[in-house]
Amino acid sequence: MNKKIIGNSEIKTSLVIYEGIDDVFYDELVEIQLNDGTIRNGRVVEIIDKKVVVQVFEGTLNLSKINNKTRFLKTPFKLKVSKEILGRIFNGSGKLIDGYGDIFYEKELDINGSVINPISRVYPRNYIETGISAIDGLSTLIRGQKLPIFSGSGLPHDKLAAQIVRQAKVSGNNDFAIVFAAMGITSDSANYFKESFRESGVDSKVAMFVNLSNDPIIERLITPRLALTAAEYLAYECEMNVLVVLTDMTSYCEALREMSSSKGEIPGRKGYPGYLYSDLSTLYERAGIIKNGKGSLTQIPILTMPNDDITSPVPDLTGYITEGQIVLDRSLYLNGIYPPINPLSSLSRLMKDGIGEKYTRDDHKDVADQLFASYAKVNEIRALASVIGEDELSDKDKKYLEFGQKFEEIFLNQNNTNRSIENTLDIAWKILKILPKNSLDRISDKIIEKYYG
Repeated sequence: MNKKIIGNSEIKTSLVIYEGIDDVFYDELVEIQLNDGTIRNGRVVEIIDKKVVVQVFEGTLNLSKINNKTRFLKTPFKLKVSKEILGRIFNGSGKLIDGYGDIFYEKELDINGSVINPISRVYPRNYIETGISAIDGLSTLIRGQKLPIFSGSGLPHDKLAAQIVRQAKVSGNNDFAIVFAAMGITSDSANYFKESFRESGVDSKVAMFVNLSNDPIIERLITPRLALTAAEYLAYECEMNVLVVLTDMTSYCEALREMSSSKGEIPGRKGYPGYLYSDLSTLYERAGIIKNGKGSLTQIPILTMPNDDITSPVPDLTGYITEGQIVLDRSLYLNGIYPPINPLSSLSRLMKDGIGEKYTRDDHKDVADQLFASYAKVNEIRALASVIGEDELSDKDKKYLEFGQKFEEIFLNQNNTNRSIENTLDIAWKILKILPKNSLDRISDKIIEKYYG
């Protein structure tokens, strides 16, 4: 039964504050009816004794203390789900916006999810192929992992996100789906994603949640939770392998900062709330694989770093929670390399357990280690050449410079092409053969014999 209808006592930005309220719970849905019959929705965001703070989805414009009545609905925000959500587009509140009519729903799920017992988790293994050599070859995405992409303003993270959605696949299982959530993006970016998925024919396996930059702030806080709820249903109840792409998590965190400021909370570092870490963990930790289940939930959160500062709060805290990162590099981008992924700043901490002969190829780990070591050596030699001049370098050092150039131009740079893991490793060997055989000190003799030729 719904609670009694009451009036509000104070309005502040997008918040409505009520006094003398009891028997409510955090995240409870609220319905505000204006005198003209218009309905606005909100949710409880803070409870202090009998003081309740409600954030209104549609904002508080034209809302006063006397022109409305409020009903607390005794239910949290829920998302209606079924497998028919695939191929459909929702807004940041979970409402269909693609114009193709309603769908049949099997159940409603709390968007805050349910806590997974740690002992019920299975260690992530096997991989998701993105078709991008810098990721598949050097920082492999493992099923059940959370692997963020750190970008900067003006870098092509939107293009990379769309390419991953178009190309991602798993081996030996056709039950693969993608949940794509965009927060605070422009209409042009939203249309780009929609057209990209439609033209490539992958839209039928993608559930898309879109919050535009001019949509309410509170929607931005709900959007990733809607996406992860949909993904959990597909992964754990429909036993599918699900990849969730979240962009841009910095927009989400800025919305959280704005809401925290509206509530008068004491700010932490760079104005973000002190609970930013725990809030992000409630999103990122929803990735994983459950014991005795056939599905998996893998996350690629994408975030932009202010002034390319990887130590700013959002990437810093994200790095603590997740298992690695893919870092986009501005200098590579300015040199015409796409995707401009810096392999030396990127890593996948779970990579070693999801590659090799059982999953990818027997030479994968050795080749990746050698590419890392050789490219690091290239950067040292480039620094030396800038001091003494390239002509003064040894013949071996010049080979490393040639390797570095080919590594960037051929291995890292691939535009919109889709490479299989075999193709990626074959290209790696082609480049490694520029170096003398005795320089390949990270590859076993057995592997060199088999692949060096």
